[in-house]
Amino acid sequence: MEALISGLVVLVLILFFLGSGVWVFIGLLLVSTTGLVLILDFPPHRIGAILGKILFRSASSWELAAIPLFIWMGEMILRTDISNRLFRGLTPLVARIPGGLIHTNVAGSTLFAAVSGSSAATTATVGKITSVELKRRGYDQGLSIGSLAGAGSLGLLIPPSIVMIIYGVLAEVSISRLFAAGVLPGVLVAFLYSAYIAVRCSLKPSLAPKESDGETVPMSAALTDLCPILGLIVVVLGAIYSGLATPSEAAAVGVVGTLVLAGAMRQLSLSMLKDSLMGAVRSSAMVCSILVAAAFLSTAMGYMHVPQDVATAIAAMDIGPYGLIVILAVFYVVLGLFLDGISIVVMSLPITLAPVVAMGFDPIWFGVFLVLMVELGQMTPPVGFNLFVLQGLTGIPVNRIAVAAAPFFVLMIVGVALITIFPDIALWLPNALFG
Repeated sequence: MEALISGLVVLVLILFFLGSGVWVFIGLLLVSTTGLVLILDFPPHRIGAILGKILFRSASSWELAAIPLFIWMGEMILRTDISNRLFRGLTPLVARIPGGLIHTNVAGSTLFAAVSGSSAATTATVGKITSVELKRRGYDQGLSIGSLAGAGSLGLLIPPSIVMIIYGVLAEVSISRLFAAGVLPGVLVAFLYSAYIAVRCSLKPSLAPKESDGETVPMSAALTDLCPILGLIVVVLGAIYSGLATPSEAAAVGVVGTLVLAGAMRQLSLSMLKDSLMGAVRSSAMVCSILVAAAFLSTAMGYMHVPQDVATAIAAMDIGPYGLIVILAVFYVVLGLFLDGISIVVMSLPITLAPVVAMGFDPIWFGVFLVLMVELGQMTPPVGFNLFVLQGLTGIPVNRIAVAAAPFFVLMIVGVALITIFPDIALWLPNALFG
């Protein structure tokens, strides 16, 4: 009974503080501190000592160095014309597939995700070009915007992923293996999206007008346009998967590569550097402060035995592994209605990881599952970030964008089901690369 009371107290505190409108990291600190005082009667000096150790440990974590570097890399790419080149390069490759240039939303988001690590940045960068261009060419706006809302979320799954780095640090698993685990599920979801677009446009050709040869660029020019982003992907992910660099070192290599590209394209300037650095500092400070607060919450829950007690209670329910996954899927979809992806991961992981591992699931696989569930939240109002990004780009109301994204929401659920039934979709590549 005490375990149940402790869990309920923590849940009420989370709902109260995060629902009060305070910054997420402050809310998590208040939840941890209040829980330790109310449940365990910890004195202030002991709570301060625990928080001090966590701050020192987090500040000296080498893995966290990758976060500001990948964010800065994405900020610089956002301020160059790599996204324009990406659209031009993909155009002749997809123009003759049913659905035509709508596939650039999926392919462009998939490629850009491999150098960004952020769902919002992927949606904004690709959408900035395709939303206007596809509308000008007469493509169905609902299908175009919906595919962009769905494909933009791949920025969280396809490596390098900021959310995967956060999961790896909190769950204490290999970030390199997590990155590898995200590749095939990301490609699978992208394939499902493109297949849906092709089938729907085959059934209703008016959704996607045929492209004339004069509207597309030659194949040789297209490949040249794709070279910058493909080069960054090869440099960053190649360094990680070859074992030559850790994710943090690969992030530094990616930053240097982006600087070289920007200089070669004559888009490197002091104003661009200043703007990108300031954007990276703001985002990194937000992410890292939430991580510290999440580590404190995880430690506090450990003192209160909440994860162990929840795992024991779930085991006693005898719902089985797949029953647990279904419950967690519903739980995460509900959380996605109200919280952003990082908050969902840091708030829930101290409670959900122990039962999942106790049921025999691989923590690397669960990282992919969790990221996919977070991606679903990017497409659901009222807090779906991708919806708000697209509203800002197009001026279309959020509810209409959410309706357009609904088929892609369902397709991602299909992707979740497939990796649950066939876990090797996520685990084969990291096992093949790292043993």
